[in-house]
Amino acid sequence: MSQFNNVSVVKKANVYFEGKVTSRAVLFEDGTKVTLGIMLPGEYEFGTAQKEIMDIQAGELSVLLPGSDEWLDISEPTKFEVSANSSFKLKVKTVTDYICSYLD
Repeated sequence: MSQFNNVSVVKKANVYFEGKVTSRAVLFEDGTKVTLGIMLPGEYEFGTAQKEIMDIQAGELSVLLPGSDEWLDISEPTKFEVSANSSFKLKVKTVTDYICSYLD
């Protein structure tokens, strides 16, 4: 799917890490939410209360998922899942475009 239809967008941006990571919330009619964002090069650690699916649209990065000792290198569009009540680390090498979906 190349676009979202019939949605609302929250105007206020989510800004993290001194502006190096930003996103905007997109709300669907059924109550689900995703965020669309950009990450600049750097190293970040995120915590999540909900299960998430990170859908990398473009960029190069490495991710260290919860419970893993190995960094996963990403250089093309792909998805990865993060379990609820956990944290994950990212080493972003190039500007990265992402979509984050939140699951119950």
